Amino acid sequence: MESSELIHRPQYGKYILVWIALLMLTVITVTVAGINFGVLTLATALTVASVKSYLVLTVFMHLKTEQTAFRIFVGVALFFIIISFVLLFADYSFM
Repeated sequence: MESSELIHRPQYGKYILVWIALLMLTVITVTVAGINFGVLTLATALTVASVKSYLVLTVFMHLKTEQTAFRIFVGVALFFIIISFVLLFADYSFM
């Protein structure tokens, strides 16, 4: 019997590097929150948050090694979150 599933073995060095990257991105987020960049403050915070969520999804939640159906579910959830943000900021810009 051959299995087409990927075998996942934890790589602790990779986990530590990603954890350090997440800590550095958190420091960047806190630093940017204290500085007024005008319109770029929100864009910078959302970009950093997107990078952090990508790292968590792919490394710690093992999204790379999951089945296609699970990846589709995550993609649909992210799609609806993006739609919610677009509608929120569209409403926010007309205030």
